[in-house]
Amino acid sequence: MIKKIYSNRYAGTLPKGCKLCMKGAKVVLFVSGICSKKCFYCPISLKKKNKDQSWVNERLVKMPSDVIHEAKRMRALGAGITGGDPDLSLEKTLKYIRLLKKEFDKKFHIHMYTSNALDRATLRKLKNAGLDEIRFHMTDDGKISKSIRDAIEIGIAAGVEIPVIPGQHDRILEIARKLSRIKGSFLNLNELEFSETNLKEFKERNFELKGETSYAVKGSEETALKIFAQSKNFKLNIHYCSSAYKDSVQLRKRLLRTAKNTAKDYEEVGGDGLLLKGIISIRKSSLKKLSSLRKNLIEEFKIPKNLIAVDKEKLRIETTTQIAEELSKLRKGLRYSLVEEYPTSDRLETEVVPLEVSE
Repeated sequence: MIKKIYSNRYAGTLPKGCKLCMKGAKVVLFVSGICSKKCFYCPISLKKKNKDQSWVNERLVKMPSDVIHEAKRMRALGAGITGGDPDLSLEKTLKYIRLLKKEFDKKFHIHMYTSNALDRATLRKLKNAGLDEIRFHMTDDGKISKSIRDAIEIGIAAGVEIPVIPGQHDRILEIARKLSRIKGSFLNLNELEFSETNLKEFKERNFELKGETSYAVKGSEETALKIFAQSKNFKLNIHYCSSAYKDSVQLRKRLLRTAKNTAKDYEEVGGDGLLLKGIISIRKSSLKKLSSLRKNLIEEFKIPKNLIAVDKEKLRIETTTQIAEELSKLRKGLRYSLVEEYPTSDRLETEVVPLEVSE
């Protein structure tokens, strides 16, 4: 029986890693952009591709503590380790797994992606470090089937996760058949998406957008649904994850989880997990000038100290939207605006609305 969650579908049981991702409860740990494959559909951004740098969510990892900090910011219940190929930076990957398991506990669920067949010794190292689940990006390498069997015997849930490429129905169905035969834990099918790094390749293959408001490839979902229909007799857990779900539900839940856990007293959490606040800025800004201004505003307008603060990163004063709106009418000579930004480490601003300026 095929079940539906939002625009996703699954038959059997969902992998635990997927269940936590659906809650927005998994921190994304990008170990390295180094990869041994050259898949034409690779969606990794230019900022990360082929670069030996680690990222945790939107934060560049400068020290191991950054990984723990980001996981705590969103009250993560697990981590998804990706790349590149994490196994090509095996020692770093093992270090991160041990670090997360030590900081949290054994229930902190960790899954990992790779496109390479891993030998039993490597799988054993990953298991001993604390890896719970492994997802193989199955190419035509028959050795991956053995890796899946070995991983399951060792105690790691193991299956396949691949993008659904229109025109590759027969290949995907054969993967499903093979997985069922070797008792793989799951088959995850991801809707194929356009990105900045695969746009040229997709155009050369005459791939089209699914719709005007989607980056998904036309025909990918239909291919996935066909696989479901023809796999009814397979003893296999199959999960189709749509592009729309990742963008509109999964990401939003992660942002909401982070925002609710990190919002300051003067920040409002929006329905999409964005933070709304009031901003006060001055010409030739400096920490000394801003600190002095904050003190004056607190004294003159009896503002509670927890509702107004100096933003040392962006050199401005932050407060509630209501206080900013009132001050814009009462205190001349300053610049006021309302800002909406992501609760991420890069604090990307999505909207800035200037208030009346009187200088």
